[in-house]
Amino acid sequence: MKRTKIIDILKSNELNKEICAKGWVKTRRGNNYVTFIALNDGSTIHNLQIVVDMNRFDESLIRRATTGASMSVTGKLTPSQGSGQNVELAAESIEILGDCNPDEYPLQPKKHSLEFLREIAHLRFRTNLFGAITRIRHAMIFSIHDFFTSKGFVNIHTPIITASDAEGAGEMFQVTTLSMDNPPRTEDKKIDYSEDFFGKATNLTVSGQLEGELAAMAMSDIYTFGPTFRAENSNTSRHLAEFWMIEPEMAFYDLNDNMDLAEEFLKHLIRYALDNCMDDLKFLSQRLTDEEKNKKADERSMELIEKLRFVSDNEFVRLTYTEAIEILRDSKPNKKGQFKYPVTGYGSDLQSEHERYLVEKHFKKPVILTDYPKEIKAFYMKMNEDNKTVRAMDVLFPQIGEIIGGSQREENYDKLVARMKEMNIPKEDMWWYLDTRRFGSVPHSGFGLGFERLLLFVTGMGNIRDVIPFPRTPKNAEF
Repeated sequence: MKRTKIIDILKSNELNKEICAKGWVKTRRGNNYVTFIALNDGSTIHNLQIVVDMNRFDESLIRRATTGASMSVTGKLTPSQGSGQNVELAAESIEILGDCNPDEYPLQPKKHSLEFLREIAHLRFRTNLFGAITRIRHAMIFSIHDFFTSKGFVNIHTPIITASDAEGAGEMFQVTTLSMDNPPRTEDKKIDYSEDFFGKATNLTVSGQLEGELAAMAMSDIYTFGPTFRAENSNTSRHLAEFWMIEPEMAFYDLNDNMDLAEEFLKHLIRYALDNCMDDLKFLSQRLTDEEKNKKADERSMELIEKLRFVSDNEFVRLTYTEAIEILRDSKPNKKGQFKYPVTGYGSDLQSEHERYLVEKHFKKPVILTDYPKEIKAFYMKMNEDNKTVRAMDVLFPQIGEIIGGSQREENYDKLVARMKEMNIPKEDMWWYLDTRRFGSVPHSGFGLGFERLLLFVTGMGNIRDVIPFPRTPKNAEF
């Protein structure tokens, strides 16, 4: 008989219909007369209760239905006699598809620490927590493509291997086929990359933005959604060496157009999660409440679903970096020395604590900051007329701070070259990027959203290693 997914079984009201369910055993309990097996196939946070009449089955078969074992069950759907589900499956035939030794299986039906689960990332999908995160991750992937497709954007696959450093910040993973034991060298003893596979030094990309701009100069509205890599030796809860970025680039967009799109995009994603992932969000919300029950009231996170609605239901406040600095400098936390990084005035690089103060305490709404000092932003951002600030924008969310960074790009060839010279970026290495300013340049804008940072916000998780299936961090490349 063809298998029916558990999510569809639990929604069914076709009682006494014979169906087949397959999945993994979560728990088993019972007595000599009846056994109850909780079965899950990953399609939903909820388990299907299998009711086993022990008079009809060999006890040795049912004993094999240990936590982690896989099984196929055929039976009839009946009204549930217990709480928590509307229907249950009265087993008529059972086949154990895969045994699981309970003495060796590390995922027993108890609470496990997140640190332990990271060590067994190949199995953590089977927990309720990571099942919920994985389903939400998929929903957000779909929603991203759905949003841009509905607005006529074209998806572009930008290079994973590149010879450019988009941010000019270094910390890139090198790609080479040269022998590490005895690489070829030039007369001045430097490594001779002319003998490498690509004939030059290449790296894993830190961003698809620059290549995305090239496509936008012909296709108007494009977006990239791909893996990016940073060789930053950081072991914090906010850093990964491999992560995914969404980067739209739009021709004929100024900074205001860019902000409008970013706000619409984020609200679309949050509303999609609320409309399509509510069971998983309720589970994650309860988990977060339980985790923080011993914290003081002012130290607890905003309730997860309330936090998502805080974004979806509010207009984003827009203000300049200069205005934000004045607010922060005059704020009580700053005057009382409660900020870890005091705000002294113009030029201060805003930290997460400052961004969160603006969102959570001062405005009580999401915030978009604009017009940052040029010294703390990238070379490709368009200069304002004051020659001090650039047309940058950062979108700030509660509890997480910056979630999107973007800007209007500098479309003027001479100004872009001058800015590159200021920042010691070799003009000859970026000839292809500069060509777009020589041949039919137009005003254009774009932004970047770190996908895992979005997932931290949507799921309420505290560590970025827990919202990507297989985290890549310093000294860790397992699985």
